[in-house]
Amino acid sequence: MRRALPLVLGLLLFAGRPAVAQEFGWVAGDHHIHSRYSVGWEWREGEDRSEAPSPIIGGDAIYPIPMNALMARHFGLSWTVATDHGGPNHSKVNLELAYPELLMSRQVVPEVIQFFGMEFDTPGGDHSSIIVPHSHDEADHLHELESRFNSREPWPTDISWNQESRTLEALRVMDSLPKKPLLFAHHPARSADSVGVYGRYDPAEFRAWNDLAPEVAVGMEGAPGHQAAALERDGSLGDGHRGGYGRSRTMGGFDQMTARLGGLWDSLLGEGRRWWITANSDSHVHWREGGSDFWPGEYSKTWVRADRTHDSILEGLRAGRVFVTLGDLVSELRFEALGSGRSARTGGTLEIDLGDDAEVRLRVRDPEAPNHNGGTPELSRIDLIVGEVHGPVDDPDLDVNPTTRVLARFDEGSWTRDGEWIEVVFTLPEVTHDLYLRVRGTNGRELEPEPDPPGEDPWEDLWFYTNPIFVEVGGI
Repeated sequence: MRRALPLVLGLLLFAGRPAVAQEFGWVAGDHHIHSRYSVGWEWREGEDRSEAPSPIIGGDAIYPIPMNALMARHFGLSWTVATDHGGPNHSKVNLELAYPELLMSRQVVPEVIQFFGMEFDTPGGDHSSIIVPHSHDEADHLHELESRFNSREPWPTDISWNQESRTLEALRVMDSLPKKPLLFAHHPARSADSVGVYGRYDPAEFRAWNDLAPEVAVGMEGAPGHQAAALERDGSLGDGHRGGYGRSRTMGGFDQMTARLGGLWDSLLGEGRRWWITANSDSHVHWREGGSDFWPGEYSKTWVRADRTHDSILEGLRAGRVFVTLGDLVSELRFEALGSGRSARTGGTLEIDLGDDAEVRLRVRDPEAPNHNGGTPELSRIDLIVGEVHGPVDDPDLDVNPTTRVLARFDEGSWTRDGEWIEVVFTLPEVTHDLYLRVRGTNGRELEPEPDPPGEDPWEDLWFYTNPIFVEVGGI
């Protein structure tokens, strides 16, 4: 904590400027950020060990919430979520310490829309973000969820709290609220042993969540945090694994559940599920201070099409109006499908008449300005991906969609460029069945993202992904 305080006090001198109005458009953010209230735990001398251990502020993550917001603003973010994780009676830490500091942070950094949330110790699973809608009783809602359902909340530890049935009950409660929270699974395959051999999360869990509360459990981290794990304090490369994925590696910085073409994400989309992906920092301690993290927005961004209000950003996330990027490879896009006199954009649904053509239009901004590593990565390829939508599956653990394929690849020889803007157009002739379309791009040459080796420079292997557009055919 002593390392962080001088900087935050200095930065506060420049805070407090009035928020700048902004029309509906793309706003970048991060929904997985830790503050000093992601605490350590220990018994102090003389404490009764039959009681819960005392929280040690700054014992895990070290930065105050206003400092996270200031750095987020510096690195180009418009919205953040405070997501501290739990332990014995941590609900009290969030309510009595983290929330008042969040209220202060909203005052000193008004340019950043700041949500209250937490990294949920998901019963029967790994971690997830709970993002609470902004309201006068937001802290009470989060306190109820954490105190009743967080698997590490009770003392003594109670293994009965770590059952998937408790996650489902928590989702029922969230789904019953007048303003529904959001839940995104964190680092979903970090505990996997290999590709398709899952650990603390498996496909059946996500299907069960989404079946029960489709407006709450809406997605997962496509690209996890801790992407600076290979960077040493002096900027040299060590032997760390991107994302902390030591067993089943990330692929181009993305989790296998997203990056594997025709894998789990495509299996879920093939059922017609509105299951979205995000990217974030999972910031605890910056790599320059011996951690494995980038600042919020320094490397990963989740772009949401919304205006600069809490409600609009939350609904943009819920509706999948989202694309994600690493290393500022791209900074804006317009992904649109048109047919039968109608159109839809990222996260939306195009209703098309049987046998009509569908046209895909993509405009993406490849920024000339340097990213936060001082480089100017160039987009080398864009892939248009398609998969069939076939409805529910019989096997809840299914993690493949064999219909998914790269429909077209575009590079500088097949796209149109106007300054920073790249445009591609593609026509799907005579559409006769339901499908989805999604886009990814890279600065590299790999046709498919390969497992990331230890010690890889994260700035050299960059990708962006859009969430899908669904195409539903009428008259079948």
